[in-house]
Formats: sequence, C-alpha cells, structure tokens
Amino acid sequence: MAEKQQIRVRFAPSPTGLFHIGTARTALFNYLFAKKNKGEFILRIEDTDLERSEKKYEKDIIENLEWLGLKWDGEIYYQSKRTEIYEKYIKKLLDSGQAFWCDHTKEELEKEKKEQVALKQAPKHICNRRNKAKQGIIRFHCLDEKITFNDLIKGKLEFNGGLLGDIGIAKNEKTPLYNLSVVVDDAEMKISHVIRGEDHISNTPKQIFLYQALGFDLPEFAHLPLILGSDKSKLSKRHGTVSVKEYGKQGYLPEALINFMVFLGWHPGNEEEIFSLKELEQEFSLEKINKSNAIFNIDKLNWYNGHYIRKMDLDELTKKCLPYLEKETDFEYIKKVVALEQERIKKLSEIGELTKFFFIDKLNYEPELLIWKKMTLKEVKNNLEILQEKLSKTGDFSQKSLARTLSALTEKHGTGELLWPLRVALSGQKASPGPFEIMEVLGKEKTLKRIKEAINNEIKNI
Repeated sequence: MAEKQQIRVRFAPSPTGLFHIGTARTALFNYLFAKKNKGEFILRIEDTDLERSEKKYEKDIIENLEWLGLKWDGEIYYQSKRTEIYEKYIKKLLDSGQAFWCDHTKEELEKEKKEQVALKQAPKHICNRRNKAKQGIIRFHCLDEKITFNDLIKGKLEFNGGLLGDIGIAKNEKTPLYNLSVVVDDAEMKISHVIRGEDHISNTPKQIFLYQALGFDLPEFAHLPLILGSDKSKLSKRHGTVSVKEYGKQGYLPEALINFMVFLGWHPGNEEEIFSLKELEQEFSLEKINKSNAIFNIDKLNWYNGHYIRKMDLDELTKKCLPYLEKETDFEYIKKVVALEQERIKKLSEIGELTKFFFIDKLNYEPELLIWKKMTLKEVKNNLEILQEKLSKTGDFSQKSLARTLSALTEKHGTGELLWPLRVALSGQKASPGPFEIMEVLGKEKTLKRIKEAINNEIKNI
C-alpha cells in the first residue's frame, strides 16, 4: 500500500506591493489547513520579477505574517535563488520539443488579439514561425484536449485546452514566467495542496499541462472564493480596506483580524463567532469553505476588535494604547483613563481623540456647549457655582462617593441641568464618559480648576 503523502502547503506572495487582506486570508487558510492536518506551511517569496520586486515589500510580508502569528515551517524559499533548478526544466522542455522559441513581437501579438476579439474568438496565440535563434520568449504548446480536475472547493472543473494556444513559460533559458516557476517549485517542494484565490483558476489548466509534460504528480487544488466589497464590487480602499500593516497602525489587534478573515469564506457550521488561532487550528476544514464570494464588512471587523479590546488585561491594553496618547509619565493615571474607554473603543487609535481632555491643561470649547436643553447661560453658571462649592468640601472623589454626594443636588436642580454642564466643563466635549468617572480620574484639584475655568472664562460676562 502506497505511503500517504505528507500535507505540505505553500504561501507564495510576490513582493511587489503591501500585504493586503486578500493575500493575508490566503496565508491564513493555508496555515490552518497545514496545522489541522499536522502538515507543513511553506513560505515562498516569488521574486523573479526583478523590476517590480522590492525588499521593503518582502519585509512587510514577513513582519506581518509574524504579527498575525502565522509562523511558517523551515526556511524561506526565494525564487530568485533557484535559477539553476528552473534552467534544468526549461532545457528539458526545449530538448523534448514541447517548448520552443517564439519571436513574434508585442505589436504583432496585440494586432492578433484585436482581430480575434473582433471575430468574437477567445484570444490565443499559435506560433507559426518557431525559431532556433533563441529570440523572443519560450512558449509551450497546450494540446487541444479537455483538462478536468476536482477542485476541493468548487467541485469538478473542465477546460478546453485548445483555447489556450501556445503559452509563454520563460523569458529565456534561465528565467521562467509565472506558470512554469509555480509548477516547478510546487513539484520540487512536494506541495500536496495548492490553496489559492479563485482568480487563479484560469492558470490551473496551463499548469496541469506543464505538470504532465514534466512528469510531475498533480497536487490537489482548492480555489478560495473572492472577497468583494459591501456593494459586491471588487474590493478597494473605499470599502475600508488597507494593508495589514495599516490595520496594525490604526490599532486593530491581530486576534481580531484573524477571527475576521477566517469568516471571509469559511463557516464553522454553528453559531460560534469567536475563535482563537489555536481553536481554529482544530476547527478549520476546506469542506466548510463557501463556494460563493465573501463580503468584506468593516463594521464586523470593528466588532471583533472591540470584543478583544474589552477582554484584554488592563495593563496590557494600556501599554498598547501608549503610542496613541499624549505624553504622560504616570502609567497609573493613564491606566485609569484607558479603563474609562475600554468598553467603548473599537480600535486603539480612537483612544487619543476620545481622551485628549485628560492630558491637556486648558480646554477650548464654545460656552453654548454647557447648556442643557432650554437652560440659559446664567442658569448654567449658577449650577456650576453650586457644584463648585459642594465639591470643594468633598474629600472622597471615587465615583460612588461623588454620586452619593451630589444626589441631593441633582434631585433639587435636575440631573441634566446639573450634570450636563459639569461633564462639559470637565471634558469640553459633546460626548464623553460621565462626570463621576471623569472626576475620579482627574482628582479634586483638576476638577475644581476646570469648573472654575468654565465659570470665569466661558461665562464670565453674565
């Protein structure tokens, strides 16, 4: 009985742009499939396009895979360092006559394509002047026969090889083009399952022809559904998508992104929505990936991120919030500020704007903001003076104690009439935590200072 092949998958990005959500999801699904099946997750950098490949993008890919917790097995493979391997297989195809040099110019090919489109024919190139002068590019002739394979997500797929024509496979004897390099690498690396985006389905029949020509065993193929925007159009920045690095800068947590991405095409089969990476390694399966396209919803990502922020240890959350806050040396003070917003914020970057009034000496706001409903500024001033007198005699500035201390006043003067001007005087904002919460953090001295400033500066002429 033949020995069962070890599960080996690969994530093979090109370092030609920033690491985005669609690419990250492909990496995640490959990683989870490998872990679930006790296999290996290989990282291969497809950097043969020397003109477009950049080290900064390679660095971006590697750093963000690590940030997400998607650790690959073994070394990183670089296509640019595998020239001798490609050269061997290009030579094999040329020697067998299955590959050949084609010197048709770009202009000739473009003219041919326009004529075919005008005749409503599928564009393809059949070379009628194979040359031995080693000019142009190296092509491979796809046979006029049906290619059928079972996609683990899409099911049975069938293609007519006669529609492919002579496909380009190498720039020269040492530089393969995409379809050939992928086939050689996947075969050499003993990749058992090729899990990639649905946009690669059209490449699969070409690659199957090359597998067969080189005598390689075929891997299993699984093509992931596309990710579309909320309006069902191609995903773009207008749908709220940015690079993975930018999500990190905005204060999204890797746990939230992982949880969000896995549901872009996969479903556990129950109502559970929260999974750790370790849990997903046990739960994930290709059988539960949807055939239909996934819809990107930034509100759902915010919901996940808010969930993980609320569950986070306060000390850890405070440390993560530090880059977004005004400079303040007292960590315990910052922790109190962060605690006020832990239940409210959806991403870490919101903390700076929401809490800036805790870190500045003087607030700046319009006097009218102090007014509750139909109050006059004179009434506002009077109520703030009442509060000033009462709080100046108060020793305990904990929330519960302050609420008890002011309860009689709120009953007499009205809760909104008393506490709205107080909250605005303390925060200078239309929306903020409640006044008792703010006072507990600010302390007695700062609280009285801000009430005095509201009376003297904002409504001094009344």
